[in-house]
Amino acid sequence: MTRITFTGSGVERLSPLRQQAEALAAAFAAADTRFVPVWQSRCLLGDDGLVVCRREDLELTDLNHETSVFLGRRAGQALFAVELRGAAPPPALPAAGFRGLREIVAAVSEADAALLAYARAMLLWQERHRYCGVCGAPNRAAEGGFVLACSNRDCAHKSFPRIDPAVIVLVHRGDRCLLGRQAPWAPGRFSTIAGFVEPGESLEDAVRREVQEETNIQVGECTYTGSQPWPFPAAMMLGFHAVGLSGDIRFNDGELVEACWLTRDEIRRGAIGLPPRESIAFRLIEAWFDTDGGPPLASLGLDNPAFPRASAQERL
Repeated sequence: MTRITFTGSGVERLSPLRQQAEALAAAFAAADTRFVPVWQSRCLLGDDGLVVCRREDLELTDLNHETSVFLGRRAGQALFAVELRGAAPPPALPAAGFRGLREIVAAVSEADAALLAYARAMLLWQERHRYCGVCGAPNRAAEGGFVLACSNRDCAHKSFPRIDPAVIVLVHRGDRCLLGRQAPWAPGRFSTIAGFVEPGESLEDAVRREVQEETNIQVGECTYTGSQPWPFPAAMMLGFHAVGLSGDIRFNDGELVEACWLTRDEIRRGAIGLPPRESIAFRLIEAWFDTDGGPPLASLGLDNPAFPRASAQERL
């Protein structure tokens, strides 16, 4: 599978440095250090792509782990993500330049898209875990922003960044593949089957359960193909191909409003709209589609524009 969007940031994460307070402070103060600003969960886009800032652009004085995260080093420069919490960004930064990650992913390089996903995911994790999940006391960020420690000494619970694993699968049976549509999606837009892994499940068990719940199709062999970080807010999409053992579709859980088996010729003729090519869903379809020796799927222009607004479940 070819490289997928939100992967390959080129950042050396330098995790041992997170526990070295003096080294982090020195990196923060270095003249060549750059900062990735995030304001209201939006990232800064300029005429030439991603905008990274100097410390003075953001009016930063001291290292504050409550609003910043040490991302690591890229091309010799230390990088921090910084959450701007004011009602407006600093005067040096145009508010109009801040865009949602979905909007700007096609306007930046693959490496920068991955960097922004990393920065946004870390800051959103901090934002959503301000209080201890054990006793309810305020958390305090430490270790470069990668640890949230409970301020209650009697509790002292520590939280670490979490991701939500989700399986996403292209089911195929003979010369057909199974695709579905959720109600919030535009008419005609279809994608692969996806859902979150539940406690006590293997990934393969989750694939079989999700497909059965959403379409009533029984699944046999499952083959892992690759993954995609999905920072909306913190999913990890784990891609599979799977063999369908039955063919009659029935909607068991209300997740989908349409589903169908499609041949390559039907897809080629534009019977449906496909997910954006930046997504792992498209890559799963592509890997199956391109095995028949015809024109590559990516050359047919059947995919939707990059990352339209997702459903409430924030799934592909």
